[in-house]
Amino acid sequence: MKKLQFKKEINATSQKVYETMLGLKDKSTYQYWTSAFNPTSTYEGSWEKGSKIYFAGVDENGKKAGMISEIEEHQAAQFVSIRHYGFLDGDTEITTGEQVEKWAGGHENYSYQESNGITTVTVDMDTIDEYLDYFNNTYPTALNKLKEISER
Repeated sequence: MKKLQFKKEINATSQKVYETMLGLKDKSTYQYWTSAFNPTSTYEGSWEKGSKIYFAGVDENGKKAGMISEIEEHQAAQFVSIRHYGFLDGDTEITTGEQVEKWAGGHENYSYQESNGITTVTVDMDTIDEYLDYFNNTYPTALNKLKEISER
């Protein structure tokens, strides 16, 4: 797996950026910034440590698809660690097999560092070669959308 890192400075408190990023007060804020990945992007489940969470949307065939993950760590407005361990194919959970083994156990971590009312969001993530270009092109767009909605 390859490690990627993306950073964005946002003119808002770490608490506001964190709540906006995770959609804690209004899920539509999460859906707004993650629409860069998929226009129907959402989550199902809880952000609590130890919880299972689905990161899902509708694929090009109109079928529910996405990631099955666990919240490994959650320190409010400081750090969230997500471990991906499977994927959704419609309502079927797939947690074994060749497709899963390529990236199972990969992490997506969000860190929030506030200084003088400006929060630097850092995303550290694991990915496989075939998604490098996709994430390198799409994550900056998603973080720009997060900045836009957090600064409102």
